[in-house]
Amino acid sequence: MAQIDLETFRERVRGMDFERGTPEQVALWREDVADARANLVIEDMTPSDDDDALFAIMLDEGVPPSLMASIILGLYKPGMHPAAG
Repeated sequence: MAQIDLETFRERVRGMDFERGTPEQVALWREDVADARANLVIEDMTPSDDDDALFAIMLDEGVPPSLMASIILGLYKPGMHPAAG
């Protein structure tokens, strides 16, 4: 994944309108993301620190896993500077 401006990303996600998860849901999603990350490491596809930070931000903001990919794709269009202000 390209270099990202994490604070700009956080601001954009925070400003989005979607149904955020409850604290209990987010706790379960954190476990799921940790399991997925462990599987990537096993497959020798270790996420970068920026990747880990990006998903941590989404979990902090209560983004349901089903929306994570569409949010990333919406904010990172080809040829666009990542999370440009």
